[in-house]
Amino acid sequence: MAQRILKIRDLTLRDGQQSLFATRLSQAEIDKLLPYYENAGFYIMEVWGGAVPDSVMRYLDESPWNRLRTISKAMKGKSLLSALSRGRNLFGYVPYPDSVLEGFYKEAIANGLNVMRIFDALNDIDNVRESIRLINQLGGIADGAVCYTVDPKNEKPTEKPGFFAKLFGKKAQEPEKIFTDEYFVSKAVEMERLGAKIITLKDMAGLVNPLRAASIISKLKASLKVPVDFHTHCTPGYGLASSLMAILNGVDILDTNIWWFAGGSAAPAIELIYIFCQKLGIEVEANMEAVGEIRTHLLEARHSLKAFDLNPLPKEFDPLNDKLPAEIEAQFDKAIEAAKSGNEEALLAACHAIENYFGFPKPNEIVKNAEVPGGMYSNMVAQLKTLHAEDLLEDAMRLIPMVRRDAGLVPLVTPTSQIVGSQAVAVALDRKKGKPDYSNPSNQFISLVKGEYGHTPVPVDPAFREKITGSPVEKPYDVSSYKKPQNPSIDEFGGVNMASNHEEELLLELLPTVANTFLRKRRAEEYEAIKASQPKAEVKEEAPEDNEPITGPTLIAAMPGRIIAVEVKPGQKVHKGDLLYVYEAMKMENDVTAENDATIKRVFIKPEQQVGQDQVLIEFE
Repeated sequence: MAQRILKIRDLTLRDGQQSLFATRLSQAEIDKLLPYYENAGFYIMEVWGGAVPDSVMRYLDESPWNRLRTISKAMKGKSLLSALSRGRNLFGYVPYPDSVLEGFYKEAIANGLNVMRIFDALNDIDNVRESIRLINQLGGIADGAVCYTVDPKNEKPTEKPGFFAKLFGKKAQEPEKIFTDEYFVSKAVEMERLGAKIITLKDMAGLVNPLRAASIISKLKASLKVPVDFHTHCTPGYGLASSLMAILNGVDILDTNIWWFAGGSAAPAIELIYIFCQKLGIEVEANMEAVGEIRTHLLEARHSLKAFDLNPLPKEFDPLNDKLPAEIEAQFDKAIEAAKSGNEEALLAACHAIENYFGFPKPNEIVKNAEVPGGMYSNMVAQLKTLHAEDLLEDAMRLIPMVRRDAGLVPLVTPTSQIVGSQAVAVALDRKKGKPDYSNPSNQFISLVKGEYGHTPVPVDPAFREKITGSPVEKPYDVSSYKKPQNPSIDEFGGVNMASNHEEELLLELLPTVANTFLRKRRAEEYEAIKASQPKAEVKEEAPEDNEPITGPTLIAAMPGRIIAVEVKPGQKVHKGDLLYVYEAMKMENDVTAENDATIKRVFIKPEQQVGQDQVLIEFE
């Protein structure tokens, strides 16, 4: 009988660095690693998508297209290259029409992409249907990802029932279970029917415990003809144990990271998976000697990310040459025995002992108990820190189940995790200020509740929808209302267009706010280069700054953020409800409207400007 083979999708260059180091791995560091990756023999390398297109422009001032091209050229077709796409949302936070999807997928495949892992934050099949069709049509491999989530925990009663209530009262009715094994399998079967060539169980928060992994993976294998992939994270402490369970239950492809970019909020280390597979007689389809070379140079890459590194380094380990202590070797055997017998407690204890020995982060109990993705938790911490309201973290975390239920019991994965998390913070602030809940819904939360992101797992209460959107009627995304962002000419740089080619136009279309800043810098560099080659012109004196003291009523910034658009100018009369400006905070867009009829005296902001909390933005007469 032929030896069973486990294929590997390496996440190191995308999800690994995104989970552990806020997607700050530069192209220069990646370039050092690529010669060693060429011969690593990974079935798939995830190198793009997710937060990469946004982050490399936003934080590294680099081109996402150049990143994909460079990796593709270096790999010479030896591993399939994959990206993560949010279905109709692609890499952004709003739904896009089919024409945008086609243009982006076509450009991505032309630049070297092979596999597009397509998921929808609501598990709405309608939102992935066209992406699956287009990827197959354009010559790529459509990978349909089903997002794992759990039913929210029951809210605890504020008062304990008395003796007679316990004796004669009715038992509290258990809410209907929505996210059953059958729910996930049905979504997977539908994706396969639509043409998905791989099906992934995408456990973005690491909440699939080992017994649930065994149950779902075995049912997926029984129900599907295409390969099954398992993607998880180690944040709550289940990742390594659940990956072992997935292997034992027949998973075809496993997502892993290489040692220095593994564990904690990332996926398990391939080195630990390799040891398990050696003991099980399963071949890991990867060149572990080449993986060792990558691991050596990956340590240098991790050192370059020390400003974003929140975890201690694990011990160095080479599974091909280092001998394990007898007590740790025994833990691997105990884990396998416990997994085979379905003893979850013993399995987790053994896997935690292994991870503890090597120095990987301990399970995050806060994230585990809150049942949210680690990135969502860290975003909320950062948002509250920016607002100097860290004391509200516990309140905001407690509000997540309420906000999630109100919004239709959405799975918590980008972008819904950010939308729900930011809204929970906003509600916590509302309560602190004595305001009603949802006094400040973000534009994205309004769109989610309205129905523009798709059908939620549970219908939104019409009364709540009316409270948030002004209408009780669900309104899906209207493709005909989509307006392609303008490609404006920039007068100060000689009248050139913001985007100079098709791929830049796509960036402007998908990530307009971030791409605007990124492309403006490119045009500025080109303009300065032209100026430097020409005789110096006479420099005109700039107009003096307006230092007139502020005497009229003002509008101040509620929280730090970036100005996206300014809709008013001095002397303009505005009426209550008129849009004044749009700003972005924690990747959520917010419209600010006039509270009363007024006349604008001065405007102190402009697009792309960063503003601080309580900064004066507009003065009224």
